[in-house]
Amino acid sequence: MTKMTHLNSLGEAHMVDISSKEDTARSALAEAQVELTDAIATAVQDDRLPKGDLFATARIAGIQAAKKCSDLIPLCHPLPLSNITIDINLEGNVMWVRALCKTTGKTGVEMEALTAASVAALTIYDMCKGIDKGMIIRETRLLEKSGGKSGLWLSADRQGVSDD
Repeated sequence: MTKMTHLNSLGEAHMVDISSKEDTARSALAEAQVELTDAIATAVQDDRLPKGDLFATARIAGIQAAKKCSDLIPLCHPLPLSNITIDINLEGNVMWVRALCKTTGKTGVEMEALTAASVAALTIYDMCKGIDKGMIIRETRLLEKSGGKSGLWLSADRQGVSDD
């Protein structure tokens, strides 16, 4: 069994000491899907959402979430993010949220990207729930990460594909 890095020798939770690690350029790309009802997909396409600009609001929410990740996830290091990009696309009845986070530092930005995609998806739900609460948020996942000792990692379905 591998050593649990967030437990000390007494089995107590602690923040990992990264002070001796090298600074490297790091990035992570995560996505979330929001399955919309027909009524919501039509309202989005026709720009008829009662709460206003869905895309701008969800992008801002995702950016804010990435910046606040260490406030939300216990033991997560606060990071100086150099770039956060939130892309949202509607394909049929599915909104795809992709969050790309970058930094130069001692630890990765996977949690920031996952948090950004998750909160952007939750914001889409919040912006659309007045029309229909039957949306489904699904498959929030890491697509790729780069940097650090472990280098490049790609999800199985992204081998040979990169959005960075």
